[in-house]
Amino acid sequence: MPETHRLRILWTDGHEGEYDYDYLRGYCPCAGCQGHHSLSVEFKRPATSVTPLAIEPVGNYAVAFQWSDAHATGIYRFDFLRKICPCDQCSEARKRLGGERENQGDS
Repeated sequence: MPETHRLRILWTDGHEGEYDYDYLRGYCPCAGCQGHHSLSVEFKRPATSVTPLAIEPVGNYAVAFQWSDAHATGIYRFDFLRKICPCDQCSEARKRLGGERENQGDS
């Protein structure tokens, strides 16, 4: 959806996620963006607004983007894309899980 600056993914279970291009670029999972020893992927806002110049499949498990800022090394696994889905439903589920994990440490 270039006109809205978003990528729409319709998952096989019927869930639909819309990912802003800058959001995806900010969650680039490559070692150059996240560091070589990172155990989790953190959002790092891109220096400029980006658009994908190309989106290529990586096997049957991921996609790779060539971004307009010349970055092209991140491989976005489908399970990772689902995990970072920015929709309200998924965002709320992540908050609930995060709260449960914090509470488990209190006992």
